[in-house]
Amino acid sequence: MNTEQITQIIEKSRGKYGGLISILEEIQHESGYLSEDELRTVAEQTGCSLVDVYGVATFYKAFRLKPRGKHLITACQGTACHVRGAPDIVREIKSSLGIGEGETTSDKEFTFETVNCLGTCALGPIVVIDGRYFSRVTTSMVPELIAEAREGFDRCDITQDPRVFPLEVACPFCDQSLMDRDTEIDGHPSIKITVSAGHKHGWLRLSCLYGSHNMSSEHEITHNVVLECSCPQCHRELIGIVGCPECGTLMITMLVCGGGMLHACPRRGCEGHMLDVNDTST
Repeated sequence: MNTEQITQIIEKSRGKYGGLISILEEIQHESGYLSEDELRTVAEQTGCSLVDVYGVATFYKAFRLKPRGKHLITACQGTACHVRGAPDIVREIKSSLGIGEGETTSDKEFTFETVNCLGTCALGPIVVIDGRYFSRVTTSMVPELIAEAREGFDRCDITQDPRVFPLEVACPFCDQSLMDRDTEIDGHPSIKITVSAGHKHGWLRLSCLYGSHNMSSEHEITHNVVLECSCPQCHRELIGIVGCPECGTLMITMLVCGGGMLHACPRRGCEGHMLDVNDTST
């Protein structure tokens, strides 16, 4: 991004709570990552030291300092996955893409990363592509998965697709469960949160199946409206710092029990969502 564009972003966030985070998030959304020049420009124009700006950019796992490819492939190397053949999976991915860990292909199509644990040990070896989990992966599956990612994943059938699986989530602030075991969606306990839209306040229940967009709400929600989503227990707003890959709206964030974060777009009608599979053990 050029200096003028960064200046406009800074002016929009000036004086707001969490302004520096918002600035970096929007720059990354536009650029794909945070370059050294962009970090220096932010430091100069906000009056923050470069050390502070860099500290924020490296503290939050949602920020990245190197460009990523169009598709992100992540392989688990945790103990359970390792004993089931994860090293062979990693070698096959590297060979198929022609890159190493933390690198991006020359055509900017794929970035490959590894993590120490994804919290789904019983399903290993696990590979995640663009937020989609693939369980019990074998080396023979790798070329097919890469080809499918390159062409684009089709909308899945939640009753048949083995990539769809239930998640247990909690509030990232009070650690209380958001699961409603008395009300099911898609045959599983639903995720219950509190939402506000204009003057209407009520509950919203989401499917806990990753890959399903089924939901129910206390009030009718107008298409394209951005909901304010909160924890029913501590009433903290669940807004995070990650921009929706579909529309750019800041997504809500929920803690995945067992490791990771679930991000979902609060804009009605947008189906953007992702799992943050960065290693949470450190």
